[in-house]
Amino acid sequence: MSKCSRIRRPGRTELRDTPEPGFAPKHPDFLSVTGRRYSRIVSKNFPLTDPARPWTRHYSEGVLEGFTLPDESLVDVVETSVRKYRSKTALQFFGATTSYEELGDQIRRAATGLMKLGVRKGDRVALVLPNSPQHVVAFYAVLRLGAVVVEHNPLYTDRELRHQFEDHGATVAVVWDKVVENIQKLPADIPVRSIVSVELIPAMPLINRLALKLPVPALREARAALSPSKRPPRGPRRVVGWRELLDNRPLRKRHPRPEPTDLAAIQYTSGTTADPKGAMLTHANLVANAAQGRAWVPGLKPGNETFYAVLPMFHAYGLTLCLTTAMSLGARVVLFPKFDVDMTLKAMKKTPATFLPAVPPIYERLAEGAKEQNISLKGVRSAISGAMNLPPRTVEIWEEATGGLLIEGYGLTETSPIALGNPFAKSRKPGTVGVPFPLTDIRVVDPEHPSVDVPQGHRGELLIRGPQVFAGYWNKPRETEAVLLDGGWFRTGDIVTVDEDHFVTIVDRIKELIITGGFNVSPSEVENALKRHESVDDVAVVGLLSSGGGEEVVAAVVPKAGSRFNAEELRAFVRKELAAYKVPRRIVEIQELPKSLIGKVLRRHVRDSLQNDDAGSVPAADTAETNSPTDLQTKP
Repeated sequence: MSKCSRIRRPGRTELRDTPEPGFAPKHPDFLSVTGRRYSRIVSKNFPLTDPARPWTRHYSEGVLEGFTLPDESLVDVVETSVRKYRSKTALQFFGATTSYEELGDQIRRAATGLMKLGVRKGDRVALVLPNSPQHVVAFYAVLRLGAVVVEHNPLYTDRELRHQFEDHGATVAVVWDKVVENIQKLPADIPVRSIVSVELIPAMPLINRLALKLPVPALREARAALSPSKRPPRGPRRVVGWRELLDNRPLRKRHPRPEPTDLAAIQYTSGTTADPKGAMLTHANLVANAAQGRAWVPGLKPGNETFYAVLPMFHAYGLTLCLTTAMSLGARVVLFPKFDVDMTLKAMKKTPATFLPAVPPIYERLAEGAKEQNISLKGVRSAISGAMNLPPRTVEIWEEATGGLLIEGYGLTETSPIALGNPFAKSRKPGTVGVPFPLTDIRVVDPEHPSVDVPQGHRGELLIRGPQVFAGYWNKPRETEAVLLDGGWFRTGDIVTVDEDHFVTIVDRIKELIITGGFNVSPSEVENALKRHESVDDVAVVGLLSSGGGEEVVAAVVPKAGSRFNAEELRAFVRKELAAYKVPRRIVEIQELPKSLIGKVLRRHVRDSLQNDDAGSVPAADTAETNSPTDLQTKP
């Protein structure tokens, strides 16, 4: 076991778990994990002001250049809001509301229930849930015990979930009842021993619950989207209901609490390899990013804001803005289990949003739907778009509909996730991702020599340093060393330019991830799925620009000799293997793939060729099929 010691230096306090001989962490926010042993050095303080941050002159009026970060955990944050905003509404779900007092009580009761299932400090607990009140309660209940939340997309197949569960080793999973069967299908050597099954319908108002029982086709369809059509078969793992978790006494107040330096969450991020990596985010990382987000948006009124959670909270973007930032403000969070235009606009009529984080296609569809249905969006003062390029036309449409401002932000899972943003001011520059957030520094370097900065205006790899930068990849010290450099700098893998006003523009990616619907797709993962089909000899998967500002997943396939190429058959095959948003929208037949001298497929050449080609005859995806991870419905 490592020996813990406290180190004092001028201006900061650090906690160090003494590493094994020969281990030398290289920067102040490093957490290297191998199994259950790790070494940690965490700096709590970052410079409040810095003359090397000239971009701060473009900040909106009232946005501070620097401030002291709260020295607290996420548990402290939510408990403060429970005390300050006790009677105010914390959560709203199909019209049913939960006050902050009720939320605090449910968190403490769920924490006791999880403790009875064996959850202890440092244990990982998997959440496989859509947006719902139970998701919020489970998230904070896990953290209250000092355990670690591991978020999962509930649309993932058991094959996709398997790698992540093998990696993080959670023994307890809180799971949407509609997908409990996927967890039960995991091999016996996966350590999950208990499943908490969560029904969404009981969280809805009584009138909605009664309506869903009526023999009306549309209501039957809605019920089928929210709950399993039949009771899942009995599996090898114990299953307890959500109600059973809450039927406990509240956790004792003196129960040990997490420290700011403790690990809070593991968020899996796709990479250029088939296997996603678990980004480790501490309480301090997530508290810092919530504070930075609050500081960035002028005019936020604690206790009086309404956030719309249309983004999935299992994604780092939705997690930070709707699970942490909103809670820290005492805001009302209106929860949507999936994005649906009509559902969202119906909520707008009764409880208008004041702040709406989303992705460009959502803004466009809401603005168009509001115009068609004559519904006002004028209450939305501020909106932050992320995860994909924000077209200027989308900004124009949204701001005309709302009278508010829509700006673009930038970040990665590894930055908790937001690191840069356009100001909510006239100084913003559409087409760029803005300037660094408060307490955040950037450099642009030669990708081949990351210690060498490139001249202003030249292309280079973006490096980021700040309190929101993650602690490393779970169980992957080598990959951690590759992206966390001396001085606390994180290599983003994105190629950018910085103009004379210090606004950043993304021009390319070193990583060949595909961003579709705001989510990352690993080309290798899709390629591996296609290669399992008997007719496929070779394949390259790339992202092609779409009219909505994101990318489409497109596969170029070389069929085996004598095999018949059938794009729809291949798509149907992949649909059984992967989540819907990873299924290629188009599959193109080609004779051979361009390769390097060492045999590596040159995806960039494939992408450029397909982007410039007339794809009118290429079989396209069924337009009825969703390609968005925010939609929790999948085709059978």
